[in-house]
Amino acid sequence: MAPPIRVGIIGLSASAKTAWASRAHLPYLLSPRGREKYQVVALLNSSADAARAAVAAYDLDPNTTRTYGNPAELAADKEIDLVVCVTRVDKHYETVIDSVRAGKDAFVEWPLAQNGRRARELADAAAASGARTVVGLQGVKAPVVAKLREVLESGRIGKVLSSELRVFGGLNDRVSAPEGLAYFAQREVGGNIYTIGFAHVFDMVLAVLGELASAKGDFHLQRPEFKLVDATGKAVGTVPSSVPDLIHLSGKWNESKITQRNATLHYRFRRGQSFPGEPVLSWSIAGEKGEIRIVSPDFTFLQVGHDSIPSFFEVHDHHTNNVEKVEWQWEDWAKELPYTARSIGALYEAFADVKASGAKESYPTFDYAAGRHELLDGLLSEWKA
Repeated sequence: MAPPIRVGIIGLSASAKTAWASRAHLPYLLSPRGREKYQVVALLNSSADAARAAVAAYDLDPNTTRTYGNPAELAADKEIDLVVCVTRVDKHYETVIDSVRAGKDAFVEWPLAQNGRRARELADAAAASGARTVVGLQGVKAPVVAKLREVLESGRIGKVLSSELRVFGGLNDRVSAPEGLAYFAQREVGGNIYTIGFAHVFDMVLAVLGELASAKGDFHLQRPEFKLVDATGKAVGTVPSSVPDLIHLSGKWNESKITQRNATLHYRFRRGQSFPGEPVLSWSIAGEKGEIRIVSPDFTFLQVGHDSIPSFFEVHDHHTNNVEKVEWQWEDWAKELPYTARSIGALYEAFADVKASGAKESYPTFDYAAGRHELLDGLLSEWKA
């Protein structure tokens, strides 16, 4: 068995506003399966003291977990194989670039950087140093994607004619945000409902149906101000927004094994809650012989999921008029993890397999993510906030 991959985590904080590192990454890394393949050996936070506080907060071994407050120090640590960055988006580039240039492998959460230019710089740096990379667009590893591809490639509904999505979310409320997420209103920071909520769903659609031949976006800012609330829900201020909160995307596919030529995509994403009783995600894939329907009652991200998301989707056979539920399941090891950690765990699994075998990546890399950034930037480029 190969020795564990030695991991340095950037952004595992005892006081983080979103706690994604502890909720989505640590459960796998500290699980029995994760420990067979990975070992957390270092933390980088805003200061070495903050890193030491995180070691204590998450019961990491202080004798084997080194603590840093400077990205250059992490990059110089030759006993780290993989840096994992789970910070605010506009900190990704500055905390990772030194390590990537030093040739360390890197796992960076999505968005890769605050804009396409910085994302491409990271991708170019990794290519120059030979660093292996992975990006947290984890939807490609959700089992629902594999099952949808299986049904489509079987020809069961014929070639796809169109696909339509109606999605709500990105933030839990249409008018307010936690004060710690005020930066969601600032487009230049790079983390917002467009780059996170809209983009995660969009990437999953493309993972299922393939890359679009053409696409056009239509953007609206309906609520030009966020109300900020504290942990009790009390209003503590407002912040102006430069992020669109209603997004329409139309696109077309070329002919492929599963899509007709000029098969269309219509995707609507609106910030906040849906109408009471209406699902937050409704996705249909219409084919020549049938149609697939995927519904998520109250959670936007199928790849993260929780108990309210049904473990099936439905297929309507136009000839027989029958509707059948199609089951999909997580692997047994993933079922031992919280829902938020399952697809992230699948990325770690795939990365370890590629590192051991030298096979081609089966997950998003920096280069893949830079292309996604460039697509998103291009769609938004003509919009005037």
